[in-house]
Amino acid sequence: MHKRGNSRRTLFMIGGAVLIALIVGYFWYANSRYQYFITTPVNPNNPIDASFVIAKGDSVTDIAQNLKDKDFIVDAGAFKTYAKDNGLDRKVIVGRFMINQAMTIPQIAEKITNPNEGQLTLTIPEGTTIQGIDDKLVTLGVIQAGEFVQATKDFNDYAKYSFLDEQKIKQLPHPLEGYLFPDTYYINTNHYSSQDMIELMLKDFQKRLPDNAAATAQQNSRSLYDVITMASIVEKEVRTDADRPIVAGILWKRLDSHWQLGADATLLYLKNDNTLNYNDLQANSPYNTRKKQGLPPGPICNPGLKAIEAALNPQASSDFYYLTDPATGAVIYAATNDEQNANKAKYLQ
Repeated sequence: MHKRGNSRRTLFMIGGAVLIALIVGYFWYANSRYQYFITTPVNPNNPIDASFVIAKGDSVTDIAQNLKDKDFIVDAGAFKTYAKDNGLDRKVIVGRFMINQAMTIPQIAEKITNPNEGQLTLTIPEGTTIQGIDDKLVTLGVIQAGEFVQATKDFNDYAKYSFLDEQKIKQLPHPLEGYLFPDTYYINTNHYSSQDMIELMLKDFQKRLPDNAAATAQQNSRSLYDVITMASIVEKEVRTDADRPIVAGILWKRLDSHWQLGADATLLYLKNDNTLNYNDLQANSPYNTRKKQGLPPGPICNPGLKAIEAALNPQASSDFYYLTDPATGAVIYAATNDEQNANKAKYLQ
């Protein structure tokens, strides 16, 4: 009996020793694997920087997987563990970072938690005004209110951009409205300048503007300035790519027929809210295209490429009128005033 007890004890001890060895071996292997993943870059021979964006709301898990998907790290789990073990999961900064495949996980983690390395993301949707851009920059904490607006008024490098009509633009309430191309931009807050931002947006406009834009405008007896003004109205009046050329055609036809454009968007341009009252409709403002014949003095927003293309290449139709169904957003067209009144009674009452 005694020998049997000793045998059981011996077996238990041997089993325990084996279990401990397995546990130690597992942790040694896991640690070695972890150390390998955090110290081994994807490609030590590729130090060329590429863009990596961390969006608002991204978790460490999201960031780790994005890094892995874009081939910046070997293992997502290793990045996640390293970030949490070093308290970096609470220090990650929203923005764009320039990293490369020759960097290790600690190097990448240090970069994306360094305020001096991150570039803030500034997204300007189609139809945003200069005041709207100013507001976005204020929200990002880049400027004080009004600084960007003032920078557009102080801008004086018109000679660098052949598409800018300096004489007309300088007379506008917001100079350069219409020419600051809506896009996603990245801002380094340590080196931000509103003048540099304006130059960047103008260069983007120059790059995106169709090569034949000025020639196409001239063939249609338009100036490029008038085309961008019309594009800005179309951008504000309708939402879809399908409707933009049709509405552009209607508005050009009204203009050529010496009608008032009758676009509420022009009258809303300088208002702080998005409503019109009786006094607004009666105002003698040059932006009141219900009373004033012709185009407003200049663009009323910064239009996107689709709106510019629509203004350059309008679609012919028999219609002279349109309205937007507030319930669905659909644009309803009419050839006559009677049809338009019927549509108003149906969709706007």
